[in-house]
Amino acid sequence: MDKLTQQHRSWNMSRIRSTNTKPELIVRSLLHRIGFRFRLHRKDLPGKPDIVLPKLKAIIFVNGCFWHRHNCKYGKVKSKTRAEFWEKKIRDNVERDKRNKNKLKDLGWNVFVIWECETKDCSKLLLRIERFFI
Repeated sequence: MDKLTQQHRSWNMSRIRSTNTKPELIVRSLLHRIGFRFRLHRKDLPGKPDIVLPKLKAIIFVNGCFWHRHNCKYGKVKSKTRAEFWEKKIRDNVERDKRNKNKLKDLGWNVFVIWECETKDCSKLLLRIERFFI
């Protein structure tokens, strides 16, 4: 049973952003610091990528570990309420991510996924970003 009222849970869920999240802002800041310029949330590309670097033909998705089922402690959390609904929703997210990634690769884009948990250590993340672009 959920400890929150239905109204409070609904309010909490309404505050979850899909764009300009804290992990996304961290990645954008690191990219800008090392000299990359980019576009955001291009609607004309499959999956409306978080960050697009047109000159490098590269795309970066900044995925939430829970919402996109990362293989970390945050991604393994299971909902205790409406478990079937959330399991299907997240499974559908993962399948959609794969389809979009494949479509982007077919269009000639290099796709790079950064997970929310990876944004907690900026020095490691910076190395990972640099390795992707070198």
